Amino acid sequence: MKESQIALKESIGRHWQAYKDAMPEIADVYDPLPQEVYKDGVISARHKRLMALVGGLVHGCRGCILYQTENALELGASVEEICEACAVAVSLGGTMASAETSRVMAYLEEKGIL
Repeated sequence: MKESQIALKESIGRHWQAYKDAMPEIADVYDPLPQEVYKDGVISARHKRLMALVGGLVHGCRGCILYQTENALELGASVEEICEACAVAVSLGGTMASAETSRVMAYLEEKGIL
């Protein structure tokens, strides 16, 4: 059975929210950091999300990969930009990043973009 990347992303989001509900003091100090980091600055928010996607791919973080891909798309990243970011990750992370790149491609396919 094929693993749904969209369902996985939704599950991660739901469980992260449950954790934040159980630990609001952690959410209160954590949530402002990414909100600040990923806004437009000298580097655009879209490019920051593509950079974060590379980090997620190299480290094999499923949630990072799916959420950064989604955020990059929402900020106007093209499939080509996402694929080039994946290429950077493969260059840095070798076979581990190559395997995780298949998660990005499956997610884009499920969303009907690829």
